[in-house]
Amino acid sequence: MTDILDNVNVIAQRDPEGALKVIANQYKQAKFDAKVWNPEHDDREITSVVVTGMGGSALAALMVKVLLNKELTIPFDIIRGYDLPSYVNRNTLVIASSYSGNTEETLSALDQAEAKGAQIAILASGGKLIDIATEYDMAHVPLPSGAQPRMAMISNLRGLFALLESFDVVSDKWLKELEHLSGWLEDETAKWTPDVPTEKNYAKQLALEAIGKTPVFYGTPLTAPLAYKWKISWNETAKNVAFWNEFPEFNHNEFMGWVSHPIEKPFAVFDILSPLDTPRVRQRFELSDRLLSGLRPHAFTLELEGDTLLAQLLWGAILADFSSTYAAVLNQVDPTPVVLIEKLKKELADNPR
Repeated sequence: MTDILDNVNVIAQRDPEGALKVIANQYKQAKFDAKVWNPEHDDREITSVVVTGMGGSALAALMVKVLLNKELTIPFDIIRGYDLPSYVNRNTLVIASSYSGNTEETLSALDQAEAKGAQIAILASGGKLIDIATEYDMAHVPLPSGAQPRMAMISNLRGLFALLESFDVVSDKWLKELEHLSGWLEDETAKWTPDVPTEKNYAKQLALEAIGKTPVFYGTPLTAPLAYKWKISWNETAKNVAFWNEFPEFNHNEFMGWVSHPIEKPFAVFDILSPLDTPRVRQRFELSDRLLSGLRPHAFTLELEGDTLLAQLLWGAILADFSSTYAAVLNQVDPTPVVLIEKLKKELADNPR
């Protein structure tokens, strides 16, 4: 399998839409000019923030919630479904996030936000959401189009921070840090491209660790959004079942799920850790792996790199896209399209209720 991953011709054949080229340029998204259109608003007090979005369109919000955990003094929730919480009112900023602009759950939540008189902002690359934002002069950030939502997360992140800044929820420091990280991310990305041999390519090595197995990604309170990102990248890109969970919650239930037979379990376990994790959380990972020795595969520790949590999350997100794409190459599937998801959406659209 190493021979396959070190053969650029085979990779090109199995990646016909150029997913790896898209991923190799993700660092540029850190400088995306996230211009807020129709930024004028009535300066009402914002007492809560709700981001509504599905799949890849919710990823940036999940990361923002972790990044702002010790900074925000108001609730920040992510809704991945049709319905908004009952507490949403005119002092809630509801950000409708859908890369396509046509996600039916997000459009449903937007209708409810309008009915509740909430403050509304929109994040999309086109579709119905941009049409609505333009027609009703709503604050919005048009995202660059043409990528898969899971591979446009950094642009989405810049757009989300721009909207939060526009409504005085955060300062501009986050956009500045994102832009500052672009050059470092470019250097790190260059280590994972197809021309770098497996012996020096961490992304290829991680793909080989999991191939032919079901990966299980475990995060911490800081890295949980990244564990989820690895899971969905393996699902959508590698077309491979994968799961995720978060410590310390893992120790209160799933921990016991590993103790029964069969002993030889076809899983690959990855612990995604940040140098910023608390010592007590890291201790739980060490103890769990020791106590489960012989009951599950030994965990592969993925230690994030970067000087800040934002840097670490972006580093890990780009690595997830590279690794899952190399897994797709090994699985002999096209990493870009999500045909079954699109078929489901079409059948739902053809059969409204």
